[in-house]
Amino acid sequence: MDFTIPNLGDGVDKADVARVMVSVGDMVAVDQSVLELETDKATVEVPSTVAGKVLTLTVKAGDKVKAGQVVFTVDGSAAAPAAAPAPAAAVPAPIEAAAPAAAPAPPPAAAKVVDIASVPRPTPVPGAPKTTVGSSELALAVPVPAAPSVRRYARELGVDITQVDGTGPGGRIGNEDVKQFVRGALLNGGASSSGGARLAGVPLPDFTKWGAIETKPMSNIRRKTAEHLSAAWASIPHVTQNDKADVTSIESFRKAFGKKVEAAGGKLTVTAILIKIVGLALDKYPQFASSVDMANQSLIYKQYRHVGIAVDTPNGLLVPVIRDVNTKTITEIAVELGVVSGKARDKKLSLDDMSGGVFSISNLGGIGGTSFTPIVNAPEVAILGVSRGGLEPVWQGTGFVPREMLPLSLSYDHRVIDGADAARFLRFTCDTLEQPLSLYL
Repeated sequence: MDFTIPNLGDGVDKADVARVMVSVGDMVAVDQSVLELETDKATVEVPSTVAGKVLTLTVKAGDKVKAGQVVFTVDGSAAAPAAAPAPAAAVPAPIEAAAPAAAPAPPPAAAKVVDIASVPRPTPVPGAPKTTVGSSELALAVPVPAAPSVRRYARELGVDITQVDGTGPGGRIGNEDVKQFVRGALLNGGASSSGGARLAGVPLPDFTKWGAIETKPMSNIRRKTAEHLSAAWASIPHVTQNDKADVTSIESFRKAFGKKVEAAGGKLTVTAILIKIVGLALDKYPQFASSVDMANQSLIYKQYRHVGIAVDTPNGLLVPVIRDVNTKTITEIAVELGVVSGKARDKKLSLDDMSGGVFSISNLGGIGGTSFTPIVNAPEVAILGVSRGGLEPVWQGTGFVPREMLPLSLSYDHRVIDGADAARFLRFTCDTLEQPLSLYL
């Protein structure tokens, strides 16, 4: 009997083999983990669907595989008893990728920037702007009207500035024109609406001129994270609102009820409490649980309240999702948060575990820092960043008193959310942390 790669999901053609967990001659049981596959979003263990002695093995670590490909063949007559499925090694859900990145295509030839006076006569250049001279259409190689700082900005974004249309006097190109080109390229699958070039990486110098280097390929997770965040940063007009919450009372609450939550199997953390509060804030300000549909010029409001939690793992940043946080108690959220965080670090997350979020939280307080600008996890429109809290002197009418203050940073998509609404959302979150009983008034 053959064991083959299971269905990888719509839009996912291949996966990398991170680890092969069996060898020729091994006895394999049904539901035993035999393969570790790395996709664009997660690393998952694949259980066997056959049992017996492994006769042949056709893949190794580092190979690319696709659905239906034979991995190994077993002698079913020597089958071992079926193994009990491991708690966290369930059959992975069909792997669904986010919108697959368009394969990079070579940009059309662009006009070379030269001094027109040094050109004896115009030379046609395919893909360049054309002008009519007499009865012939000829492309002139002309200097691009842009300041050196704008040219540098375009290079940093990997944009061929000769493909950018300028909106300034005489067609002069500004930084805003470059940004608009990038947005158009991303919204049209990597090409500008006028058929311009695809975005490319910034050319790097030869670093070996200055010393020894080591080059390591990106993992699928790191590559997909880089692509996703680059697209989000370039296409979403980010604004970050900062505030501080007095969490002195919450810290007392955590100490008083921490043992009770531990007895239920969780840990009463500030993150768990924030997840619950964010669920309530999303009900009060539903635009923070929406998505922008630019193709149809509309906003999509989600009625569910699933919150993603950024988890730092050795394999990269993963964002498991806690579902229906508005209907769960803080204890239930704390227990589930511990489970999904453990699965993330142990590479046990399925694609379903990381899909469906409407809002994200990134807590760096355990590491340090006073504030930061988290990048919106598109197609979401907002993300809450949490930095390290500490004691600060706070004026309370008659004098300063020491209070435990927690810095919060809310990044949001300015196409959907106005600054005043962001301030209200973040202030609601802070007020609820400071006076949780106010929810019942």
